[in-house]
Amino acid sequence: MTKIITIDGPSGSGKGTVSRMIADKLSFNYLDSGALYRLLTIAASRRKVDTNDVTALSMLAEHMDIRFITSADGQFKALLEEEDVTDEMRTENTGVHASKIAAYNEVRGALLKRQRSFACGEGLIADGRDMGTVVFPEADLKIYLTASIDERANRRYKELIEKGEDVSLRALAEQVRARDERDMNREVSPLVAAEDAIELDSSLMSAKEVLETVLHIIDFKGLVSF
Repeated sequence: MTKIITIDGPSGSGKGTVSRMIADKLSFNYLDSGALYRLLTIAASRRKVDTNDVTALSMLAEHMDIRFITSADGQFKALLEEEDVTDEMRTENTGVHASKIAAYNEVRGALLKRQRSFACGEGLIADGRDMGTVVFPEADLKIYLTASIDERANRRYKELIEKGEDVSLRALAEQVRARDERDMNREVSPLVAAEDAIELDSSLMSAKEVLETVLHIIDFKGLVSF
């Protein structure tokens, strides 16, 4: 039976980086659920679909042509209609719009089956905001990874500066705070730790330290033989 490990948490907590590292370490499938909403945002823009038209968005969510691959150098790539849109998917603008459409119940329902289809083979690392509460409530292990708003904003600031973008740390902190409020207070699948999740605060931890901690938990629970 496929082992399922969910890693939920707010934007910038490091869950994506750590999830990919764990999936690579264990040779498990990897699901970046947030990428699905970002890809839907891009697809809607290109097809001129109004992001307020929930029915049209839901239909697009069911039928859009998407694929995730890992390149030879270990880089995660997202393809929309066979075009690499990874960089566009990671922009702040795409993230803000994706967070808004993720609040639509019909859209989340349309993507639910696609998300669950990733649970095959030896195991799955599912990264998102409602993986342990809604998508995989019977997961073998649930992790809720968080970090302070200031730390998450600072991490994003460093990423954007390295890309040569002119950004304000204060503005990023406000965006993080606003996204948290939107994600935690939405009526459908709000961001919340599952009752049986193990909570980790990565504010003062490196990605490697978080990885080692989660691998220790996996080993302790006997989910994988190292």
